Amino acid sequence: MVQQPTEYDIVVVGGSGVDTIVRVDALPVPAADSVLVGPIREWPGQTGGNVALGARALGLGVVFLDCIGDDWTGTQVRERLAEGDVEFHAVISPAGTRRAVNLVDATGRRMSFYDARDPEDLRMPREFYLPRLRRARHVHLSITNFTRFLYDDIEALGVPVSTDLHDWDGRSDHQREFALRSDLVFFSAAATGEHAPALMREILREGRATTVVATAGAEGSYLLTRDGGDEPVHIAAVAPPAPVVDSNGAGDAFVTGFLYGRLDGREPAECARLGAVAGAFACTAPGSTAVIGRAELLGV
Repeated sequence: MVQQPTEYDIVVVGGSGVDTIVRVDALPVPAADSVLVGPIREWPGQTGGNVALGARALGLGVVFLDCIGDDWTGTQVRERLAEGDVEFHAVISPAGTRRAVNLVDATGRRMSFYDARDPEDLRMPREFYLPRLRRARHVHLSITNFTRFLYDDIEALGVPVSTDLHDWDGRSDHQREFALRSDLVFFSAAATGEHAPALMREILREGRATTVVATAGAEGSYLLTRDGGDEPVHIAAVAPPAPVVDSNGAGDAFVTGFLYGRLDGREPAECARLGAVAGAFACTAPGSTAVIGRAELLGV
């Protein structure tokens, strides 16, 4: 049974669900009426679940809060979190539990079709989340719509907050509030390419963030801090300890490695290096199932 701690290292809010993984030869897939593929598998997790599971595997005290359905996919999420020793509390959503279909090619690269089923008026009650936020050292918000309504309370409590904008292009309003109201911001450079540094500077200039990280897959990541100059620092990628199988969950693993370092009082560049180690490890098994432990992360 999960023992309730007197203080949570991280409260993760939002972003659980079930991924259906379809292995294909290459991306994009050719236009055809039907395509033969390997075994199709279901993996519970998604971004918030992966961060919570990854943080717990590193020995951090974690509680995960989300809105999910009273359905079989929700049961899969609960069982996976219980297996990972994550304390989980849920608000039941009438819309059911989120899903995604992820196409994964032979190199491990993926294309995700995300099921954004949450209704616009879905909310998490304050009496549900406030008691947990009050006991948090850090809060990580997934970019599900209802989590944006926690920012006022998080700021009033003075708790640091992070978010992952994923492949934000800098234009979509959905991610902008998360970008500008978080202390630590992650995003993938996949949609911005050479414009990523400008977006990082914009987030620091217009928002409250002190640190912004742009992940770039095999090219590593880029780190920019409020007091670290105008040009992002490149953090090299780390070679995976085994052949690459699937990049699902690699970005979430990067976040957990970085947060571990941050909560341990390490400098941002060292946090990013730990993120690179965790992200590389995550690519070595299917469906975000390769969850790194503290010994592997620290190389001890």
